[in-house]
Amino acid sequence: MWLILGFIAIVATFINLYMYGTGKDYKLAMAMGLSFTALTLCAEHSLVSDWIKGEDWSALSEVPNFGRALWFLTIVSILLNIAPILIDLKNKK
Repeated sequence: MWLILGFIAIVATFINLYMYGTGKDYKLAMAMGLSFTALTLCAEHSLVSDWIKGEDWSALSEVPNFGRALWFLTIVSILLNIAPILIDLKNKK
């Protein structure tokens, strides 16, 4: 599930950037990109929770490495999604 939500978040982020580049209203796409990023993190948390409940210790041994990737990708998603707002603020000054 988290793969599907993550893919949708990536697509929404690119739609956000494309809409900004073409001069269209991008705020809905931005909200969708950030929302699907949050849903991806929730789905991943649920997956790890299921591993804990099932005592799947071998799967949990890989979580610390995967956690770093989630942090990095979440920060990149936030920066890409708010980039149009930051660019607009810079251009207005």
